Amino acid sequence: MQPRNMSMSGVVDLAAVKAAQEAKAKAEQARAEAAREGGGGGAVSPADLVIDVDEAGFETDVLQRSTEVPVVIDFWAEWCEPCKQLSPVLERLAVEYNGRFVLAKIDVDANQMLMQQFGIQGIPAVFAVVAGQALPLFQGAAGEAQIRQTLDQLVQVAEQRFGLTGLAVDPEADPGAVQEAPTVPVGPYDALLEAAVQALDAGDFGGAVQAYKNVLSDDPGNMEAKLGLAQAELLQRVQGLDPAQVRKDAAEKPGDVEAQIAAADLDLVGGHVEDAFGRLIDTVQRTAGDNRESVRVRLLELFEVVGADDPRVVAARRALARALF
Repeated sequence: MQPRNMSMSGVVDLAAVKAAQEAKAKAEQARAEAAREGGGGGAVSPADLVIDVDEAGFETDVLQRSTEVPVVIDFWAEWCEPCKQLSPVLERLAVEYNGRFVLAKIDVDANQMLMQQFGIQGIPAVFAVVAGQALPLFQGAAGEAQIRQTLDQLVQVAEQRFGLTGLAVDPEADPGAVQEAPTVPVGPYDALLEAAVQALDAGDFGGAVQAYKNVLSDDPGNMEAKLGLAQAELLQRVQGLDPAQVRKDAAEKPGDVEAQIAAADLDLVGGHVEDAFGRLIDTVQRTAGDNRESVRVRLLELFEVVGADDPRVVAARRALARALF
């Protein structure tokens, strides 16, 4: 069994907006079906917030469930002493967060394939899956304050980018009766956002750019449109480029700002996030005036594609500040 649609090696997922729309559609369909069956008011038990997962159940218990609620994965083993300290904290927080995420516990000794697929080098290791997209949270021992901060960022991103507001929890509910909590009504820009996603699927990057701009003209703070616009503009820029020629030019002309910017775009589309950021930061250090400003602006645009909360963006922002000042 192979997990699908997962960013296992830090690759930028340029289908994130599409995943968000699909996650919303699945959640809406599930709510409609529950309402038809008279189960619209159902809720989960606190016992459903912490589950044991194996390879056979990964598809249903993690990937499918992540379209309704963020799933935090705790990779552990019985012999791991740090795991015995971390796991109870995660279990307690899963209950305390009251349905904002579900904790899936995976015993690495019994599930070696999952451990390999996630690239786990040591435990404890904690990942999250949101709308089918995987991201690493932390590895090794962590303090509760750090864990809370990470979880707060996770639930915020899940809600803002994917419309996942969590599960309703009823202390008296029967365990196993899983239904997601009611979410906000369909937004006024959903049709435009869906049109943008369809344009991306069709390779009409210009049309997608315009659709996202139409949303932002009325709602400048729309996070989904901001992310989508940054991604669509990136795809539009690299469309038609000759990767071999771009990389040849960048290698032979380290002082050529346009060559370095084009190579950074290709780096990011290929999932080489740190390479893209590092290339532009190095170029900032070698340039001045308008050239430096052009590189800085492009780097900020690439930050938007990856996401402000990504640790690679946080580190690159610090490096950029050092390069500028």
